[in-house]
Amino acid sequence: MSEHEGTATMIPASDGTTTNAADPLDDATRRVVRLAAVIAVQGEVEIRAALAATLGVVPPEWVEEVVLQSYLFAGFPRALNAAREWRRASGRRAPEADEGVDFARVDSWRARGEVTCATVYGPFYEKLRVNIRELHPALDAWMVVEGYGKVLGRPALDLLRRELCVMAICAAAKQDRQLHSHLHGAIHAGATVAQVDAALALVDDMLSADDVRRYRLLWARVQGQ
Repeated sequence: MSEHEGTATMIPASDGTTTNAADPLDDATRRVVRLAAVIAVQGEVEIRAALAATLGVVPPEWVEEVVLQSYLFAGFPRALNAAREWRRASGRRAPEADEGVDFARVDSWRARGEVTCATVYGPFYEKLRVNIRELHPALDAWMVVEGYGKVLGRPALDLLRRELCVMAICAAAKQDRQLHSHLHGAIHAGATVAQVDAALALVDDMLSADDVRRYRLLWARVQGQ
């Protein structure tokens, strides 16, 4: 059993109240996690429906962040399509300014990325950095500065919800190795077993029964069962 099983960590819900993290996810979080996976693996019709389901329920800033971070996990084509559909569905115009366009911030992105990545990987962080550098030093730098600093470290969406989104994407996309890492990452970011269970269930219909069994077994191993 995970040390997080049954804890009563309180996380902010979309309306400013708090939700018991040992209970199923609040509705806004469910919808944004589902949206992240849909953007990554499904078609434009499904993306439109998932975006429509967020309106009036999910803070628009959360949706914007999930759309932005999707380019890390699903590529620019899907991120661009999702952004186009979001503008149409929400009627919101793009912001005139954003920290992501200011490349003079690269040092702060690096520092923020190191902290965020270390939080996600916990005791595996140093080994991760060595392993990625051995693959290619550029990948290590891009992971920290671009991935965890410029994108996943942005403050408009908390790291716990970001990790649940990333975890759902990895499950839906059948990226088992990355799913393993981000199951740990969700726990390191403060998620409980109940939250992870609920987030995984949101993508069950996108996968075969064999895939569902496989990632449930993976999740059990992460818990040490």
